[in-house]
Amino acid sequence: MENIETTIITTTTSPSSPQSLAIISPCAACKVLRRRCVEKCVLAPYFPPNDPLKFTTAHRVFGASNIIKFLQELPEPQRADAVSSMVYEANARLRDPVYGCAGAICQLQKQINELQEQLAKAQAEIVNMQCQHANLMALICLELPSNDLKSFDDDFTSGYQSNTNFIDENNLGLLWEPLWT
Repeated sequence: MENIETTIITTTTSPSSPQSLAIISPCAACKVLRRRCVEKCVLAPYFPPNDPLKFTTAHRVFGASNIIKFLQELPEPQRADAVSSMVYEANARLRDPVYGCAGAICQLQKQINELQEQLAKAQAEIVNMQCQHANLMALICLELPSNDLKSFDDDFTSGYQSNTNFIDENNLGLLWEPLWT
């Protein structure tokens, strides 16, 4: 396996002939469970020896036998994602024993709803300001003589037009769509 580390220890029995012994470092799961890590260990690729906390967290919530059974039932390409999901869920369950991941999901949904409300308010303010601008322009058109109106309109709309181009008739339909699905 790729993740099993091999450490070479050189011992000398006599000054003239050194001997080499290969010692295989067990994966984090086997270290925590205090068992011998076999060559075909199901847990070794996903729980490297340098990260024992990863297995300890998952083991606390799911148990070693359940993790092994779950991994054996999955195809090889899906196992890494399953392990990272188990570790994430275990961390969430340890942080929040009552709700776990569901608590985090509810919190994120609440935040999305609040942001959608803020967006709807901002869009309504934009529409309101556009209506006020249109009303103001209509009043100005009624009160000014036609020769003064042309110069005023050019001065007033040249600066304002650049700020309102991001909303056009095609985007107004988006303002009335539901904020959630």
